[in-house]
Amino acid sequence: MHYDIIIIGAGPGGIFAAYELVQQRPQVKIAVFEAGHPLHKRRCPIDGEKVKTCIGCKSCSIMSGFGGAGAFSDGKYNITNDFGGTLYEYIGKKHALDLMHYVDEINLRYGGEGTKLYSTAGTRFKTLCIQNDLHLLNASVRHLGTDINYIVLENLYAYLKDKVDFFFDTPVLSVEALDHGYSIRCEDSAYTSTDCIISVGRSGSKWMEKVCRELDIPTKSNRVDIGVRVELPAEVFAHMTDELYESKIVYRTEKYGDKVRTFCMNPKGVVVNENTNGIITVNGHSYEDPARQTENTNFALLVSKHFSEPFKDSNGYGESIARLSNMLGGGVIVQRFGDLIRGRRSTASRIEEAFITPTLNATPGDLSLVLPKRILDGIIEMIYALDKVAPGTANEDTLLYGVEVKFYNMEVEVNERLEARYKGLYIIGDGSGITHSLSHASASGVYVARNIIAERAAQDNLA
Repeated sequence: MHYDIIIIGAGPGGIFAAYELVQQRPQVKIAVFEAGHPLHKRRCPIDGEKVKTCIGCKSCSIMSGFGGAGAFSDGKYNITNDFGGTLYEYIGKKHALDLMHYVDEINLRYGGEGTKLYSTAGTRFKTLCIQNDLHLLNASVRHLGTDINYIVLENLYAYLKDKVDFFFDTPVLSVEALDHGYSIRCEDSAYTSTDCIISVGRSGSKWMEKVCRELDIPTKSNRVDIGVRVELPAEVFAHMTDELYESKIVYRTEKYGDKVRTFCMNPKGVVVNENTNGIITVNGHSYEDPARQTENTNFALLVSKHFSEPFKDSNGYGESIARLSNMLGGGVIVQRFGDLIRGRRSTASRIEEAFITPTLNATPGDLSLVLPKRILDGIIEMIYALDKVAPGTANEDTLLYGVEVKFYNMEVEVNERLEARYKGLYIIGDGSGITHSLSHASASGVYVARNIIAERAAQDNLA
C-alpha cells in the first residue's frame, strides 16, 4: 500500500505532524505506525498490590503507544529555548518559540482550557537563587497535569482517527530509501510513501541507531543525565511551586565544577517507575485534579555527563548504572537523606519511622553502592544548596529514589529542514537527539509538516 506520507511513531512529534498535515492538506494520504498500544489500551499492570514491580511487558504502556512517553507524564509544556532541546539552532529562536506557542494553543483547544501558564519572568526567586549561587532558568510553563494531558490526547486522537490510518502494535522493522520515496517493512507487510517522518522518541533510541547505520546517516554522541528523584513534604517548596510551578535551577558544584540541575518538579505529585529498554528507572507525575494530589512534592536532581573519544556510548554508561540499581534493589532503591550522609543503608523500619510517606513502593537501600562518587557528591552538595532557598530540603527524612536516568538519543545529522541526507526523510522529536521535551518535540512535528506542505504546494504550482 502506498501513502503520501508515513509517520513512524505516535508520540508528540508524530501527533502534531499529522495534525498540521490534516489541517492544511486534508487530501494527503497519511499513515502513522506505532509499536505500542492505542491510548485507551495503555495500562501498566503495576497496581501496588497484586503486581508491585515491572513484569517486562512486550510493549511498555508507560513508554510506548499513542502519546509516546509523554502520555503519562505530568503534562508540562515548557515554552523556552533555555532548555528542552536545541531546535532553535536549526530553525531560529523566534520561530521555535512561535511554534511552541502554537502547540500550546492547540492543547488549550483540545481540552487544556482552564489550565495555568506559569512564568519565571520577573520573579523574586531569581534574585534569591543568584544570592545563593543558584541559577533559575527562564521559562513559561503550561501545566496540564497527567489527567488533563490524557484528555487532550484523547481529543486529538478522536480528531485524527478518521483522517489518518493508524497502525498500532505494529513495530517498523526497517526503512529503505527508494529512488522516489521510502519503503517500510513491518512483520507481515510492507508500505511505501513519498515522504517519511521518523519520530520514535527516547524509547526508540536503539531502533534509531540501527536505522542510521543501515542508511549510513551520520550521528554524534549525546549526553546522559544521571541522578535521583527527591521527595519531600510539599510545604518545603510551596513558596516556589505556588508561583512558578516548575523551577529549573542549576548549580555548579564547588568540588568538581559539575553542573547539577533540578528537573521535572511535581508539586503534590507521585513518584513512579519507568521502563526504558527493560531497565527500571524512576520518574514523577502530578495532577490538576485536587482529589488526586498528595502531600509530597518530588523532583529530579541530575548531573549531565558528556563523553569524548574513545568512548561514545553515553546511554550505555547510564544503562549500566541503572542495571546496578535493579540488581541491588530489584528495581528502584529509596534512601533517606540522613542515612545517606551517615554512610548507612535505609531499612524498611527507618523508612516507616520517617515523617514522610513515600508515594512509590521502592526497595530501601544504599545509593552510594550504585551512583559514582562524583555524581553522588554533586547531588549532596546541591541538596545543601537548595536548602538555603527552600529550608527543609536537607532534612533527615527527605527521600532519594534512584536511579533516575534521562537517556538522549545520539544526535542525528539533519539540515535546517530537519531532513536527513535523503530528500523527504525527516527525523524529529526526541528520537533525533535535538529535542528533549514535549514542547520542542511537538514544535518539530509542526515545523516539518509545514515544510512538506510548502513543498507540495510548490510542486502543484509547477504542474
